[in-house]
Amino acid sequence: MSAVSSRLPVFPWDKLEPYKATAAAHPDGIVDLSVGTPVDPVPEVIRRALVAAANSPGYPTVWGTAELRDALTGWVERRLGARDVAHTNVLPVVGSKELVAWLPTQLGLGAGDRVAYPKLAYPTYEVGARLCGAEPVSYEDPTELDPAGLKLLWLNSPSNPTGRVLDKAELTRIVAWAREHGVLLFSDECYLELGWEAEPVSVLHPDVCGGSYEGVVAVHSLSKRSNLAGYRAAFLAGDAAVLGELLQIRKHGGMMTPAPVQAATVAALADDTHVAEQRARYAARRTALRAALEGHGFRIEHSEASLYLWATRDEPCWRTVAHLAELGILVAPGDFYGPAGDSFVRVALTATDERVEAAVKRLG
Repeated sequence: MSAVSSRLPVFPWDKLEPYKATAAAHPDGIVDLSVGTPVDPVPEVIRRALVAAANSPGYPTVWGTAELRDALTGWVERRLGARDVAHTNVLPVVGSKELVAWLPTQLGLGAGDRVAYPKLAYPTYEVGARLCGAEPVSYEDPTELDPAGLKLLWLNSPSNPTGRVLDKAELTRIVAWAREHGVLLFSDECYLELGWEAEPVSVLHPDVCGGSYEGVVAVHSLSKRSNLAGYRAAFLAGDAAVLGELLQIRKHGGMMTPAPVQAATVAALADDTHVAEQRARYAARRTALRAALEGHGFRIEHSEASLYLWATRDEPCWRTVAHLAELGILVAPGDFYGPAGDSFVRVALTATDERVEAAVKRLG
C-alpha cells in the first residue's frame, strides 16, 4: 500500500487547512470559494425521481437501465450535436473523478506508457497516470508532444482551473493529430454547459470528429449543471470499442451507479429548466465577484467559461491566499493545478448569494 501511495503527490487540499482556519476566524465567518462544491438545492424534479426509485433492493447493472442509456444518447445528440449515437456509445460512471483517476489503470497502461494533460489542469489527471505507474506529461499544445509511447491524451475544455475554451478549429486539429498518431483522446467536458463569453463545443460534434467517434471519448458530469456532486452521476460518450472494453472491466470491478441515481440522472437530463435556473445563479455571482476582484486590484485571465475565475495580482499565489484569508475569503492557490499557476488563484462561484455578497463587501 505504501508503495502505491508514495507515487502520489501530497493531497493538495490538506495544504490549505491553516488558511481555512484563518478565514474561519473572521467575525462574519468564512466565505469558502476554494473547492467548488455546489451549495444550491438539488432540483425537485430530480429528488422526486430519486425517491420514486428508492425501493431498489437488487443490484443495478454497470451499463445502466435501457431508460438511462436512452437518456444519455438522447442528451448527447440534442445538447452536443452528435449524430447516430447508439447505446454502445455511452457508459454511466460513478462520478467523473473516479473515472479520471482509474482510467489509465482500466486501459491497461503502466510503466513505459505516457499520459498527457494540460500544463494547467485538474490534479487527478496526473494522479491517474501515477496510480498505474505510467509517466505523466503536461503540455501547452498537445500536437507538439512526442507521440512515442503516448497512450492517453486528456483535453479539458472548458478548463478547470482557467476557464479557457478550445474552439472548434483547435479541437478539430487536435483530434486529427491524435488519430494520425494512434493516441486515444479523452475530453473532459464537465463544464460544457457553463459557457459565459464563449460557446464550448464537444469533441463529439460532427464538425470536430467528422461524424466518427473512433479514438475519441467525452466525459460528462451532472455534479455542476444539476447540483448532483453528492449523487456521483457522470457518464462517457464516444468510441464504442473503447467503452465496450471499459464496460467489461467495470463489470468485474462492480463499478455500478446506484439504481436510484440512475433514475435521477434520467430525470435530470430530461429537464432543461433547472439547468437554465442554475446558470442564472452562477452568472450573477460571477458578475459580482469579477467586479469586486478587479476593483481590489486583481486581473482576470481566460475565465470565459466554467465555475471559476482565474485571478492574479502578479505575486506568489500563497501570498494572495494568505491576503484573502485575512479577509475571511478562502480560495485555491494556482499551483495546485501546476507550476504555471504559481502567480494565480482560482476563485469558485459556488457559494450562496449571501456569502458572495459578503465577499464583495470585504473586497470593497
